[in-house]
Amino acid sequence: MSSQVVRSQILDPSPLLNDPSLYLDRELSLLAFQKRVLEEAQDSENPLLERVKFLSILFSNLDEFFMVRVAVLKQKVASNAKDGPVNEQLVRIRAEVKQLMAEAYETWREVEFALAQAGVELRDYSDLTNRERGVMEAYFRQVVYPVLTPLAFDPGRPFPLISNLSLNLAVAVRDAKGVERFARVKVPDTLPQLVPVSLPEQPAGSRPVLIWLEQLITETCRPYSRASKLSKLIHSE
Repeated sequence: MSSQVVRSQILDPSPLLNDPSLYLDRELSLLAFQKRVLEEAQDSENPLLERVKFLSILFSNLDEFFMVRVAVLKQKVASNAKDGPVNEQLVRIRAEVKQLMAEAYETWREVEFALAQAGVELRDYSDLTNRERGVMEAYFRQVVYPVLTPLAFDPGRPFPLISNLSLNLAVAVRDAKGVERFARVKVPDTLPQLVPVSLPEQPAGSRPVLIWLEQLITETCRPYSRASKLSKLIHSE
């Protein structure tokens, strides 16, 4: 073997295939793909409802990412507390997701404003007029209230099963004796999550204002239960 070949091998050794720097991180690569989904939502050339759809896809993908990918990493950490690389990976994932979520919510605010400009208005329940609230209370009595099923929990009752990816209300309930307990009220997923505020006198062909179903339940169910107050919304992951 010539001295030139030996010198070439010393100066340019073959890389070790177990060197992590040679490979892309699978989880971070998937988050990079989610960034591309977000970019579609940010593209003003896309139709408004398509942009909303891309945001929906993004959040659905992130739900699955945490349920599957991050859950596996946390299982590895739990089985080996000294697994430094996995802990570092989780830190990087958290940083990437925080940035991604900040951009996604900023995009949603822009899209929501554009929807309002196009006649699709999402309004908080507190901003409804008395007439609109009356219509929504009637909708609540006839459609929503019959399918609500509060589940109480206390030292004598186990914590109720919270369905995966469901939206729930944590309710503080006070009985006739003044004893306060907590209950869980699931927001029905069989009903539209955006409820149109349709007034009888509304012109034909006009678009009604929309409100979120959980806001309607939070603000309207007090007169139909012995709940003294409704606390924060919790989202089950």
